[in-house]
Amino acid sequence: MSGSYLDPQMVRAWLAARSLSRGLPAPVDDRGGFRVDTASAEEQVRWVFVHPCDGLREIAERTVAPRHFIKLCGTPDELMAQLPARWKLQPVSYFMINAGAADAPSLADGYRLELQRTGNVTCAAIRSEDGQLAACGYGAETDTVFIYDRIRTEESHRRRGLGRAIMAALGQVKRDRAKAEVLTATEEGRALYLSLGWRVLSFYVTAGVVEVCGD
Repeated sequence: MSGSYLDPQMVRAWLAARSLSRGLPAPVDDRGGFRVDTASAEEQVRWVFVHPCDGLREIAERTVAPRHFIKLCGTPDELMAQLPARWKLQPVSYFMINAGAADAPSLADGYRLELQRTGNVTCAAIRSEDGQLAACGYGAETDTVFIYDRIRTEESHRRRGLGRAIMAALGQVKRDRAKAEVLTATEEGRALYLSLGWRVLSFYVTAGVVEVCGD
């Protein structure tokens, strides 16, 4: 499993939809990859590459400030082989595509589903009887893809099918049924998506600068 066969335009489309979902600047082409200027407290900028290239290595050599991240649709070893020692590998994720049929939303007793749509972004939230947020997630649709983003179930509400219900609810709001559905998943999330018929296309690995390199 590696990222060498991934279509760069699919990755760019996913990244554009992710920016739409999160209110971030659109990705721009940068030295063989894509750059998003996130400018948050946790992350100043990220670069996403479909495969190792000279541009990735150039960025890695020149970047010394923290809160800068390089991401690769490839294995941890493939990414770390391109980077100076100041870069540290983050937990591994996976780039996935939906290869199954959409479920109908189904909720456990004692929960209610709320949907809020703003333009091409939909937020799905599941609340318990006392109004507590139990699970939530976002879907964003562009001209080419539909993505699932920030799917989360609170610890005290897990193992009740709420993550599956969020995914099903978001899938129902997709306007164009023919569009590819993609997401990136953590190791924990991957198990849920595999059970729903999703397929792993590639590792999706991240490294960041761990400290400022001074004189």
